[in-house]
Amino acid sequence: MSTREYLVSNYYDDYTEDERTTRTRHGQLEYRTTMAYIHRYAGSQSKILEIGAGTGRYSIALASEGMDVTAVELVEKHLALLRKNSKGMANIRSFQGDATDLSQFVDDYFDVTLSLGPMYHLYEADEVNRAIDEAIRVTKPGGVILFAFISVFAIMYANYFYGKWAKGQAENFTDDYKVRHFKEQIFTGYDVTEFEDLFREKPVDWITTAGVDGLLEPIEKRPDFAMTDEEFEAFSEWYLAFAEKRELLGNTNHLLYICRKQDRR
Repeated sequence: MSTREYLVSNYYDDYTEDERTTRTRHGQLEYRTTMAYIHRYAGSQSKILEIGAGTGRYSIALASEGMDVTAVELVEKHLALLRKNSKGMANIRSFQGDATDLSQFVDDYFDVTLSLGPMYHLYEADEVNRAIDEAIRVTKPGGVILFAFISVFAIMYANYFYGKWAKGQAENFTDDYKVRHFKEQIFTGYDVTEFEDLFREKPVDWITTAGVDGLLEPIEKRPDFAMTDEEFEAFSEWYLAFAEKRELLGNTNHLLYICRKQDRR
């Protein structure tokens, strides 16, 4: 089998996603920065939809704050952990599903919609557009949507400075340096403006584009990397202050495109 769903599920069968945002400093920064942005738009009474909820790191945290959370996850392994970790919580519901088809949900319902993983694993233009359109459809007019995506340049910096540059370049770029997207990559990256252009004709107003984990991932691989908890606290606050600076966006691995659904009534 070589479907997108199979390849993605097969990858995560051998990967411990549940600890991804806790076991490294770049994972911790990603979580902290992402939560800071979520809290700008979501309050304790908000109805939240998380598409691609993984093992529930964000969904469970937001439900713990009193928000009404609906979580959708493609990978069965992740969904089982999400349900186990949220057992007994009445204000979180979970479903297996794909970002390209949210037909189980009505139009204009959620205050805040989070798509914090699906865009990493969508490769064909029609699927990318369906995932964007579905997230917009189920969000209330005036509601906010956060789409996470990956910088193709950060993919190169984080993974191919260890004797594999030519391989990574061939995988992620054409011979004339256009960005490539195909399902065997598993994780597909974007030029920042390329991703922003996906929304040019969509019924949304752009709020901002922000990085969430900076240059930490490639730097953290150095044997001399060290950051105390006190230093990390200071760095996290500093990074959040500059997370939207355009000249830094290509260097961060994970980014957020944040927009507001237009009210055309």
